[in-house]
Amino acid sequence: MKTPEAKLIAAVPMQLVGPVLLAGPEVTGEFLLPLATYETPLWPSVGRGARVTTLSGGIRAVVVDDRMTRSILVEAPDAAEALRVADAVATRQADAQIVAAQTSRFAQLLAIHRQIIGNLLYLRFEFSTGDAAGHNMVTAAADRLMDWLLKEHPTLRYVSISGNFCSDKKATTVNGILGRGKNVVAELNVPRKICERYLKTTPEKIAELNLKKNLLGTIAAGGLRSANAHFANMLLAFYLATGQDAANIVEGSQGFTHVEARDSNLYFSVTLPNLIVGTVGSGKDLAFVQENLKLLGCLEERAPGANARRLAVLCAAAVLCGELSLLAAQTNPHELMAAHLKLERKR
Repeated sequence: MKTPEAKLIAAVPMQLVGPVLLAGPEVTGEFLLPLATYETPLWPSVGRGARVTTLSGGIRAVVVDDRMTRSILVEAPDAAEALRVADAVATRQADAQIVAAQTSRFAQLLAIHRQIIGNLLYLRFEFSTGDAAGHNMVTAAADRLMDWLLKEHPTLRYVSISGNFCSDKKATTVNGILGRGKNVVAELNVPRKICERYLKTTPEKIAELNLKKNLLGTIAAGGLRSANAHFANMLLAFYLATGQDAANIVEGSQGFTHVEARDSNLYFSVTLPNLIVGTVGSGKDLAFVQENLKLLGCLEERAPGANARRLAVLCAAAVLCGELSLLAAQTNPHELMAAHLKLERKR
């Protein structure tokens, strides 16, 4: 079948929500958040959270870590040889960095982790990738590293360019511990009066619900490194609006909501260890994506990686707004369903 030259664009409803207030240290200012979704109640919900941020002094957000990964899989004759090769690779990381750098001026090898299962050797390469999310960049670098490894160690046999120890678009523990994408923490202090007036609840009720629902409920369900109400909703909407690989919400939604009632006020935070976003690469050349990235100030002339970090912070802000609003709604009987009936049901 001949592939048509023209690209068909799937129309997903989008709105600009906010403004949301960021108070540093990574990003400062007021921003409208582009969110594309079929779940229309998400817009007013995130909007309510955004209003609370402007009245409460703003969200503070930091990027804790930043790396993209690809794991290769090779087979040795036996476990002893697999261990020997793994040890040899560990001593030659500087050489591996030179090999990886030949594939892109932005691909910088940061670390190598290993797992040995029987005679199988899994090597997890971690890279910085500039302003790109880096899926293809790290695969190209891993491809070159695979060739180098097989040449240096002829006893090995190629199995796969991806051994699932990466781990891409799957809910795993390794990503949360070692990192994949941007690790972002966003936090907000909400005065009691603001909480009661605009969220229709109290700091104590939100903190209690977060413990009993997000933490204990997720443990009861067997959740994997996750304790949140609906990170995936905001992530998907933000990803679609800004040209991201939407499948990365699988690992992206593995995050934590941490809430405390402090001195009668509300401390509210979201932690996203696996936030995979970029401002260049596949999908970013679409006109509406360019417009949205420009709106967010993510197409400016900055040091490599700075625009992507900025985008990650703004994404985390969207997550915080939606998470805060939903948890507040769920402290009150019938509020959540009433909102959905009002906004989604056709009369």
